[in-house]
Amino acid sequence: MIDGLSVLAFVPARGGSKGLPRKNILDLGGRPLIAWTLAAARASRYIDRCIVSTDDEEIAAVARASGGEVPFLRPPELATDTASAHDALEHAIGQLPAYDIVVILQPTSPLRSSHDIDATLETMQQQRAPACVSVVEPGKSPYWSYRIDAQQRLQPLLGPEYSRLRRQDLPAAYVLNGAVYAAHTQWLLDNRSALGVETVSYVMPAERSVDIDTAFDMDLAALYLRYQDQSTAA
Repeated sequence: MIDGLSVLAFVPARGGSKGLPRKNILDLGGRPLIAWTLAAARASRYIDRCIVSTDDEEIAAVARASGGEVPFLRPPELATDTASAHDALEHAIGQLPAYDIVVILQPTSPLRSSHDIDATLETMQQQRAPACVSVVEPGKSPYWSYRIDAQQRLQPLLGPEYSRLRRQDLPAAYVLNGAVYAAHTQWLLDNRSALGVETVSYVMPAERSVDIDTAFDMDLAALYLRYQDQSTAA
């Protein structure tokens, strides 16, 4: 609990994945990908219960073996490529006792820590906001982005005044990293998203913001893990 409010962690892990088949249970650093998220949730100071929502029996078995709770399987119609993640969340909430706050933890963000989860919740409560999401500063500023016109000419996406500025002179910019989405439950159900004009942010470092979508992302996450191990050993 946080500030007397109960907290549910929701881990969405459907079986289908076209970019990287079976990615939620692929090995990363000696354990299934989903196990990293479940371990971070267990270590959180505030999470009261953590459930995995999946349509896949194998993922359910791996999640349970990794200390996760799978109280039900997700209906097949909520596990297609076109199914809404919010609909899967609504289904889960409808099967459970009421919780004041929901934290969505995607298995594809294995390097997020329990500190990141707790800091996101603390930021939301301290700012008296209905929701808080984790973000990261991108490697390349979006202020340097271009579009290409029909004649293959570069057109500054956000205006020519930014294209010649040094990075340190550009406005700070951030992108969602997919690691933590926290929101008050009723607000989330009504808004159908953790993003809104009142949503606040928690900034995470790049080394904990890897979002697994491809085999390269898995290799990058493994590299960060080895770097962390070496830094700890030193």
